[in-house]
Amino acid sequence: AAAEPPLRWEPRCRQQLRHLRDGGGIAARLPPRLEGRWVSTGCEVRPGPEFLTRSYLFYANRLFKALQFYYWDPSCRDPSYSLVIKGKLRLRQASWITRGATEADYHLHKVGIVFHSQKAMREVASWINTTAGCGGFLRPGRSWAPGALYELLSAKSERDCTPALGFAMHELSLVRVETRYQPVARPQQSGSRLVEELYLGDIHTEWGERLHYRPTGYQRPMQSAVHHVHPCPACGIIYRADEHHPPVLPVQAQLPMQLSGSWVSTHCEVRPAVLFLTRYFIFHGNNHTWEGYYYHYSDPLCKQPTFTIYASGHYTQGIPSSKVRGGTELAFRVTQARVTPMDQVTVTMLNSSEPGSCGLTSSWSAGVEQDITPTNGCLALGISLPHTEYELFKTEHDAQERSLLYIGERPTDGSSPDSPAKRPTSYQAPLVQCAGAPEEFSNYLSLKYSGKKDANGNEALKPLPVAFLLFVALVFLRWD
Repeated sequence: AAAEPPLRWEPRCRQQLRHLRDGGGIAARLPPRLEGRWVSTGCEVRPGPEFLTRSYLFYANRLFKALQFYYWDPSCRDPSYSLVIKGKLRLRQASWITRGATEADYHLHKVGIVFHSQKAMREVASWINTTAGCGGFLRPGRSWAPGALYELLSAKSERDCTPALGFAMHELSLVRVETRYQPVARPQQSGSRLVEELYLGDIHTEWGERLHYRPTGYQRPMQSAVHHVHPCPACGIIYRADEHHPPVLPVQAQLPMQLSGSWVSTHCEVRPAVLFLTRYFIFHGNNHTWEGYYYHYSDPLCKQPTFTIYASGHYTQGIPSSKVRGGTELAFRVTQARVTPMDQVTVTMLNSSEPGSCGLTSSWSAGVEQDITPTNGCLALGISLPHTEYELFKTEHDAQERSLLYIGERPTDGSSPDSPAKRPTSYQAPLVQCAGAPEEFSNYLSLKYSGKKDANGNEALKPLPVAFLLFVALVFLRWD
């Protein structure tokens, strides 16, 4: 089959991807400096789903106090209960698994809970009373006492009633702090403002695994209460809250699901199993087709490309999610895919794959795209064609009135959401809209290998070398 014509790119999309490939102006300090307060920038969604906001305070003596506020609703306006978590954190060495992260040990001293309604007290008590050793936590029919703090965990008494809540602080075992500068856009004023973001370990998508899962990716970052993006309506509200006065976030208008147009990553994304990538999607609403580019890298700043995947297919009309309020359920059919290896290590891996399992046997070379549709995908990269994925989408506006698209979080075990039962209940990092619905875009950005030319004769990007140990780790993680 003849190759499809190259996609024409809208300038803002091209500019954003170039900005990401240049590192996005981001720096990361190793080891990270944690002292101070870090807050959520909005309502967060964890697998389940769980809706929460967080406010964590780290002291110079390694002690910390973390507040987690849980809600009944996806707008974080109807509080259910708050957790007060106290303990000690010790930073260790740089992670061998997740590049750019620091591993840490933590020890919990106390965990307390404050209920914000009789309904919350009754529901949570029913979970806790079935936990071994916690049968008398709260007597049935006990009335709600506003402001009362009940102890769930005490290191001194060795009592731990937190598992019933699916609670663990393993997120503290993987830490990364990024700094960047936000341009200041004010009349007759120029310059930039420091922004600090704290990335903590991800939460496993399977409830039964979260208590003992050790993170290899991140959840939505928190920002420094002092150095955060402006404007941030939620930041001050969460900063001023405490366990007795949970934050109630501002009302946000519910946006209709408008997928048409182009959407691109806002930063280098990290997924479990050591995957760094950026994404670029184009949705054609007139015929419900989609195209997606997945740019994979070997480093946490997305500067060292390893391979690119292009995929396309159709998607269904969305319906409101009954499980995750505010979300929309869709099904995506993936019918075609192409792969471009961007470094010699990936080329070697693909050329050593089983004959007939990933493109033409032993025909891969750096910077040359190959259609993997005839081989029904690529076994080495875990791609199977054709296949259907059951997805969860959400759109919203940020404080700068940009349109954001949230796509369902991938299963932590690396599998695909290929059945309705595996449909996500939480979201990945958002994509930002970089172009509207027009079917034609203005320029084509080639991602070919440096030293080669694209169809227009333009020289393309040159990938940097990848450590052999990382390659070995990637191979084993992908093939497990």
